[in-house]
Amino acid sequence: MITAIRDGRVRRAAAVVVTTGALLTTGALGVAPAQAAAKPTIAAKGGYAMNNANGKTLYTKAADGKLSTGSTTKIMTALVVLKQQNLDLNAKVTIQKAYSDYIVDNNWASNAKLIVGDKVTVRQLLYGLMLPSGCDAAYALADKFGSGSTRAKRVKSFIGKMNTTASQLGLTNTHFDSFDGIGNGANYSTPRDLTKLASAALKNSTFRTVVKTKKYTAKTTTKTGSTRTMAPWENTNGLLSGYSGTIGVKTGSGPEAKFCLVFAATRNGKTVVGTVLASTSIPARESDAKKIMNYGFAQ
Repeated sequence: MITAIRDGRVRRAAAVVVTTGALLTTGALGVAPAQAAAKPTIAAKGGYAMNNANGKTLYTKAADGKLSTGSTTKIMTALVVLKQQNLDLNAKVTIQKAYSDYIVDNNWASNAKLIVGDKVTVRQLLYGLMLPSGCDAAYALADKFGSGSTRAKRVKSFIGKMNTTASQLGLTNTHFDSFDGIGNGANYSTPRDLTKLASAALKNSTFRTVVKTKKYTAKTTTKTGSTRTMAPWENTNGLLSGYSGTIGVKTGSGPEAKFCLVFAATRNGKTVVGTVLASTSIPARESDAKKIMNYGFAQ
């Protein structure tokens, strides 16, 4: 009898082993294990994305290839301003004719339509820089925060600060020769470097606030002391309306740069930051970014 009981236990144990083996083979309840998402194909020449919390690489395509940056350069322009000691965001800057002339002289220069003689705060200039991608705002900030006795010297000094900051951040494949991306043949970076730059800039609360803003209306002071309400500045980053969780960062375009986008989004506590350079159109750069972020969040 004891033998029968033991045999029964043996038979039952064997049945459990067989059943468990079947579950391991087919997956719980007969469902096969999920497969990892396939790496997306993008139109851009280069792309990169990382987990902002730990710097882990999530996507690469020619991530260290040097390419023209277009107005994504303005991320560094903003960061240099925000790194100034004792920065007063409410300090006023008088808009000079040279800034508007610069827009006229450069066909590809996007602008915030600043009015000569108006007094505009540094905070407002940052919005004008990052939302409508104002090259006039970039010029005003470079003139304000560069050092030197002439405007040319101040601008040169400011660009020097941009390159010094790039070096400090370890952006070894990056060089700036302009304050706005309209360079002279030596304005370049890589998807990896621009992503690292964006990650560093996003640590600044003012930067985070500016780049996630869809629309901003500045009230400036005119020559006569009255208040001018500027036409609203709208953010050129379509992901803010077209991709859930987007928190920034900056678009860029130009004859050499083609269509660029530095992007960031947060979902379920995870932030993905990335860059695409030299995409084929505005819709393509946004599609590229969405594909990369979907892939990054799936990991």
